[in-house]
Formats: sequence, structure tokens, C-alpha cells
Amino acid sequence: MIVKMQSSYMRLRLCQRFLPGLIRGRSTDIGRNIACRSLSLSSENAQASSSGVNTSGERPQNESTQRRTLHGVAKQQILADGPELPTCDFQPNKYEGISYEEAKQVRSESINPALFTYYRNPVMLHQGKMQWLWDVEGKRYLDLFGGIVTVSVGHCHPYVTDALVKQAHNLWHTTNIYMHPAIHQYAKDLRAKLPEHLNVIYFVNSGTDANDMAMQMARMHTGSYDVISFRNAYHGASPNLLGLTAMSSWIYPTPFGFGIRNTMNPDVYRGLWGGKNCRDSPVQTNRDCDCTGECMAKDLYLEQYADVLRYSTAKKIAGFFAEGIQGVGGTVQYPRGLLAEMYKLTREKGGVCISDEVQTGFGRLGSHFWGFESHGVMPDIVTMAKGIGNGFPLGAVVTTTEIAATMKEALHFNTYGGNPLSCAVGSAVLEVIENEGLQANSENVGTHLLLELAKLRDEFEVVGDVRGKGLMIGMEMVADKETRAPLPADEMLDIWEDTKEMGLLIGKGGFYGQVFRIKPPMCITKDDADFTVAVIRQALLRHRDRQAKK
Repeated sequence: MIVKMQSSYMRLRLCQRFLPGLIRGRSTDIGRNIACRSLSLSSENAQASSSGVNTSGERPQNESTQRRTLHGVAKQQILADGPELPTCDFQPNKYEGISYEEAKQVRSESINPALFTYYRNPVMLHQGKMQWLWDVEGKRYLDLFGGIVTVSVGHCHPYVTDALVKQAHNLWHTTNIYMHPAIHQYAKDLRAKLPEHLNVIYFVNSGTDANDMAMQMARMHTGSYDVISFRNAYHGASPNLLGLTAMSSWIYPTPFGFGIRNTMNPDVYRGLWGGKNCRDSPVQTNRDCDCTGECMAKDLYLEQYADVLRYSTAKKIAGFFAEGIQGVGGTVQYPRGLLAEMYKLTREKGGVCISDEVQTGFGRLGSHFWGFESHGVMPDIVTMAKGIGNGFPLGAVVTTTEIAATMKEALHFNTYGGNPLSCAVGSAVLEVIENEGLQANSENVGTHLLLELAKLRDEFEVVGDVRGKGLMIGMEMVADKETRAPLPADEMLDIWEDTKEMGLLIGKGGFYGQVFRIKPPMCITKDDADFTVAVIRQALLRHRDRQAKK
């Protein structure tokens, strides 16, 4: 069937059904497993065809030949004064729980008062399917934040859900004082995605757990205490990690950060040094640059790190932490080649190098499966969480045999780490990333989205920078492009609220809360990306109109 397209945003689209139960040789209610990951149709035409179904019980094959059945076009959700949402024919369940007003009261009276809520008028979400979310009123949203970079393969992905349900019918929990199949299968699957020397895995429940343990490992292995991270970094909010997380908005006025030092954040847009060809991204900054060969910003930031090692640490250090791209800090990218030089200095001081892959791992950057690979470095310890479980509580620390051996000096145990449910989910997530080509999708759709967002930087004075790689994207908002002064908070909130009202959910981060964070499930399509750009552009036009009337 050939479908001709009439416009870039008012497109007919096809949704797909996933048949996870049939793939594994079991019958299932197909209607419950309809997924709303739409297939992009080209601007000229697209051909839809149904594929066969694997009933052999084998693991799923490549999505181009297996597990896909296409069906008809559904109604579009039309939002007032905004672009049309891409189509999806999944029908959410009718919500019948606690009321919105009662939930707000419970939240204000009985839930952690430090827990912030997005938006002036918070969204109360009820159901999710792939890249889509529905609130309790039945309104549909395109989720471009993925539960804070956590939903990697899609909300309630049918294959992952099927794996979880199957495991839940067999065994929920035993703790690892006993053997169970799921942890051993998952350890084998995960290890296959890592360099050969990273061969020992500790399963935990979150990124904070993982980074806390990695810091302990570094100190035990080296016999030293000093650990260094970047200013503006976020590595977790436990008492041990405050300081490693070097953002004052997360730090309580109590003693913290014992043995932790911070070096200058190598932000090539907002930092002291940066230019037009510093970062590994399809979009570069608009700062002037005098570099004729190697990036001078790299050498200047490296000297800052050398200075910290020279004056602020003992003769030997424990280690150095870094994300491949800063997440909470505002999708900050470093100069090319910097991490490799910093790893070298770290090892010269006796320390180990820790890569925090909580947000950058599992194919999100597109070009590589892990963030550290994009920098051409080889860490001694890798931490991971969030996308590892597609929203299910799961984290891991992976290290070498030599470093792991030092942890045998005392008992170590995690009650829920590596439980049967989380490991079944973890294995299923890896299969989906591989078989649905989500790493390649991240690169293709992410690059398209970055380049389209970069056009908004050229069109609007309040868009200072667009940056990122794959589907880890930041848009920095400014009051003045020359000074790079952050856009005032009330103006940020106005724009943010408008995007939400038009059916788009994006995040916000950076030290000043001035960066829109776009880190969606990796199953989004180019049509979803085009809708995203259209919504953000409309919100920016509204902002421009409001400012003109002042």
C-alpha cells in the first residue's frame, strides 16, 4: 500500500502491533499489546507490509523480518493552536483512581516535601505505551524525557512486559544467597556488551547505589581516598556522593564531600574556553574560535585538572568520575580528546577511571553503545542504571577482576540487587535494543532532531545553544546571546508550560535551570521529532509575542 503525504506535520501514519507472546511460542491477547511506535512515512511515500511471526520460541529476530504487524490509521489528537500530534491507535484504560485534587493534597501533606513537581499545573499521568503517555483526563502526550532518561525502549514495551510477567509467575525473590537462572543469564548478556577486561558485575538498584559502590571500590583498590569529579556534575544524592555531585542546589548545609575534589567544568559553550569545533556533536557552539589545529580549550581545561592534582590532593589519588555527557548538568559536552588526557593524568597519580553511564549508556548516543566509547577511553569501572531496566529498578557496577578482588576483604551484599524480576527485565531490554535497531535509531532520529533544533537557534534570540549526540539533547535558553546570561526562570516556565499544553513533555536542567533536556525513549520516529520541533517553535513564537507586548 502506498500512502502519499500532504504536509510535514499533518501526516498519515501507521502504528504497529508487537506480538511478544506469539514470538515466544505462547498465545496472548493481541489487543493488549498494541504498541504506538509509529513507522515514519517518507515525504514522498511509504510502503507498509506485514511480516511473519516467529512461533519457534527463539529470541526475537531483527525487526525488519520479525515481530511486526501493521494496521490502520487512527484518529489524530488535535490540540488548540498547536501542531497535530502524530497518530496512535492505542486506547488507554479509563482512569478510576484517586482524584487529581485529592492526589495534590496527599502530595502536599504526606510525600517528601523536597520532591519538586514539573510544571505550574502538574500532569497526573495514568498510562504509557512506547513513546506516549496519557493523563487521568485521557489527554495524550509525546514523552521526550523518558522518566528522566530512564525509559529506554518504550513505556510498557510489550516484549519487556512479557518477560517481566513470565518471571513474576515463576519467582519474584530469593536474594542471591541462592542461585537463580535470571541473574546468571543477564550477567552473561550484559558482559557481552562491554570490553573484555570489564568482566565482574555487581547488581544494585539505582545509579546512586552504583556510584556509591564505585567510589568505595576505587578507594579500596588504590588504598587512597581522594576522588575528583567535574563541577556541575551529578552522580547521585546520597550523603556519600554529595560533593561528587557538585551542584549547590543538591547540597544540604551539613558536612559533606570528605576526600572529594572538583575540577573546572569543561563547558565549551558557557565555560571560560570553547569554540566552534570543540565537541562531538552535529551542532557546534556559535562562539568565536582561534584554533588552527588541536582544540586549545582542551589543553586549558586539562591544565585546570592538573592544577587540582598538583595542589589539592595527596601524592596518590583513588579515582576520577565523569559522565560521557553531563545529564542533570544540562547536556554539557567536553572538548574532544579531553577525557583521554584526564584519564592519563589520573592513572599517573595512581587512580582509577570511573565512567558514569547512568544516562549515556545503552545506545542512547547512537554512534556507540557506551558514552566512554565516544571519547576513545577505557575505564576501570563503569556504573549504569536508568535505561538499563526501562524504568524497572536496576543498576550495576562493572569492573575488572583485580579491582573486584579487593572487595572480598569484607562481606558485601545487596538484598534486591540482581533479583529475578529485574534481571529478566534487563535481558529483555538488551534484546529489544539489538533487535529493533534502537542504537541506530538514536543516531538517525537524534541527528535529524539536533539539526532541526539548531535552526531554532538561528531564528530565536532566546535560544543560545543546541547540543548533544544521538537522543541526548540539550537546548540552552538565554536572555542575551552575547553574554549568555540565562533566560529568567519565569520565561523558561512560560515556554515549558506551553509545550506541555501542546502535548509535548520535555525536561529541564542545568545549574540555572536554563536548559531544556530532550532525552526520549529510543523508539521515537522522525515524525515525532518534527512534531517536537514544531511545538517548541510555536512555544518560542508565543514567548516572542508576550515579550513584545511588555
